[in-house]
Amino acid sequence: MEANATNHDRLFSMVWLVLLALTAVEVVLAYIQPLSTAGMLAILMVLSLVKAALIMAYFMHLRFEKKSLVLSLIPFATIVIALLFVFFPDGFRALHLGVNQR
Repeated sequence: MEANATNHDRLFSMVWLVLLALTAVEVVLAYIQPLSTAGMLAILMVLSLVKAALIMAYFMHLRFEKKSLVLSLIPFATIVIALLFVFFPDGFRALHLGVNQR
């Protein structure tokens, strides 16, 4: 029983270290900005999605849940992402308003 707890502690520690390393990579990339804004945005979004997947899989214990529970989350995630696109046009409009006021 104690060996099982040690394995879980080691697993969670490794996941935490990976999350910490990914965060460090994001911070370094934000400071040095080796690519264009679109390229940086794409890389940072992918890294954020990887971090979110790790958090959901291990710290929210979805990796060990039934497949039906995990699959039930996909429609809601799709709806949330689709609703975000409703606000993008307004954000672009506000960005152009700020440029014209200068």
